[in-house]
This record gives sequence, structure tokens and C-alpha cells, in this order.
Amino acid sequence: MKLYEHEAKTIIATYGMQTPRGATAKTGLQAQEITANLGKPVAIKAQVLVAGRGKAGGVKFAENPDEAKAVADRLFGTKVKGETVTELLVEEKMAIQRELYFGLTLDRLRRCFVGVASDVGGVDIEQVAKQYPQKVFKTPINSQLGFRRFHAMQIAKKMGYAGDQMVVLAKLLEKLYRASVDYDAELVEVNPLVETIEGRFVAVDTRIILDDNGLFRHEHFRHKRLEEQRELSAKEFESLRSGLEYVKLDGDIGVIGNGAGLVMSTLDLVSLYGGRPANFLDIGGGAPYERIRAALGLVLSDSQVKVLFVNILGGITLCDDVARGIINTGEKLKMSKPLVVRLVGANEEEGKRILSEAHVPVFDSMEEAAKKAVEFAKKEF
Repeated sequence: MKLYEHEAKTIIATYGMQTPRGATAKTGLQAQEITANLGKPVAIKAQVLVAGRGKAGGVKFAENPDEAKAVADRLFGTKVKGETVTELLVEEKMAIQRELYFGLTLDRLRRCFVGVASDVGGVDIEQVAKQYPQKVFKTPINSQLGFRRFHAMQIAKKMGYAGDQMVVLAKLLEKLYRASVDYDAELVEVNPLVETIEGRFVAVDTRIILDDNGLFRHEHFRHKRLEEQRELSAKEFESLRSGLEYVKLDGDIGVIGNGAGLVMSTLDLVSLYGGRPANFLDIGGGAPYERIRAALGLVLSDSQVKVLFVNILGGITLCDDVARGIINTGEKLKMSKPLVVRLVGANEEEGKRILSEAHVPVFDSMEEAAKKAVEFAKKEF
């Protein structure tokens, strides 16, 4: 789950990171009032869930309240990398001496967190790494040892600091790591982390991406995830609210299964036999009738879907419950598209009986079921 800049800054501020003074605005008049209260030039930033806003025209500056209102009015309703601007962050413009970069993310190859730092901030870190690889410092973080003071001191030193400033910067980097762990973050990035002309370190821009699997520990953001669409398509948002894991693809064979590994294998088989999956949809273990009905309705509402392939390995999920869910939902939706089912596991004989009586092709073999789904998809109905 991606957080808006103002949400990310609120988090790191609670850990002692200094951020520019400011507030969010949803109208030009609010932007004008915030600027007047700050009493100095401001940066006006579109609150969108994309990186590189500045280059895309999502960050502007204003010298006074009237100019801030005019700038804000122009930004509202515009699109920044495809996202419509409905909220702005208005904050004091900083007097900057140096721009730095610091981020914490996952190194999936090493299976650990990694700290990434540079004494060149304010631009894409990928660009810096490509043009000036010697300017990017990576520090693998042992999951048991954690990110310790000596790690942070080494990074601060590489960024060109010594003495008291090195100690201050190192403490701030430690706090960012603590925020990353406490919030189950996949990414915490401060770019730029600036040194002001007074020698203070301020997080001018911050990005945080939370691990969706850890949201049950963060009720505030879990509720936001269920209430707000946030980069999700209408179907993906609907699936989230129904307790489903859904990803839209570009094919014409709708796929439903129970368990992410099983669904991924199903997609692979469909592709292997010349078909094109239309989606990934995992109903999870022990799916009740309501969830099965929601899954079928979601996939069948996709106009690109020609065939529905349901692949169930019964365990906690009972095969006869799935079969009844398929038949009842199909009748209610007046389903006219071909359906192929692979059903194995708990109560499979009863499940197969229910499907066979409804003249639904049902298989033991994933391979045979996948072949039949592809065969149906290539026919004209």
C-alpha cells in the first residue's frame, strides 16, 4: 500500500525526523491560508501515489499567499502521471545547502533489508546509480542484528560528514529504520534529505510503501485500504472488499483458484497450452459461498473473458461447497460462457456429482482441464 507524502511525513515525524512546516489543502483558498500562516515562500505538491512528480509538473513554488492560491487552482483537477490531483501539500520552501538520499528497501536476492544512500539527492536514485555508481552506497542489513549505530555512522561518513553532524545524521538514519520495521514497510525513502544552510537535516520529500500482508497490524491504514481505491482498478477494489486477491491480465480465459501457488500454476498451464489468462484470482482457503459467488461475478463481469476455468484443491475449502456456489451463481447470473472445473480433494465426489448433473466439464487433472479451457477459448460461440 502506497502512502501519500503527507501520510509518510506524519509517520517519520513521530520518530524525530524534521519535516518542513505545512499542511494539506483541498481548495485554492486553503492553500492561500496555509501560505499566509507560514509567512514565507512555499512549495505546493500534488498528493499523488507516483514518483517523479516534479518532472511531471506536480510540484510548484509560490512566493506569497495570492500566488499560492493561483498555483493551487491550476493544479487541482490536472493529471500527474495519470493520477488526478485532488489534494495538495503546502509547505515552507527550504533554504538548501546539500541534497542527500537515503532509502530502506528489500533486497529479494539476499533476502534482507538494504540501506541505500547517496550524497546526490533530489533526483531518481536509479539515474544516479547508472551515471555515478560510486555515489550510491548499499548496506545489507542482517535481520537478526538489525540496523545498528555503526552502520548508520559508516553511511553518514560516506555521505561526507564528520564530527557532530555525522552523529546527528546517523541517529536520524536509525530512526528511519525503526519506522520501517514498526510499520512493515517495503520501502521508506527520503529524497531529498536536505542539509539546510543552518546545518539541520530535513526530510523534504518522503515515500513509504507498506507491505499489504502486514496491514492487519495497522488498523488505521487497513481501513483506508478498504475505503479508498488508491491505484486499484474498480475490479481490484471490489475484490479487495470481498476478501479476494485479484489481478487483471490481458487474456480471455478467466481463472479462479484457491491458493496463490495453485493459481500461478494454473496461469502457467493455460499459457503453456496456447491460451491467454484474463486474470489472477485467489479465493483463499475455506472460502464461504459468498466469496465464491463474488469471485465468479467478478471474473464474469469482464467482457474479455470467453471461458471460465475454476481450479480447486479441496482441503479447508470443500469441493461440494464450491460446486454449489458455481451452479447457484451461474444460474443467478444467467451464465452463458463455457465453464471448465478441475476439482480434487475434500468432498470431491459430491462436488463432481453436482457439476456433472449440471453438465459442467469437471476434471481430476489440471493439465486436461487447462487444455479444455484453451480449446473452448479458441472456438466461436
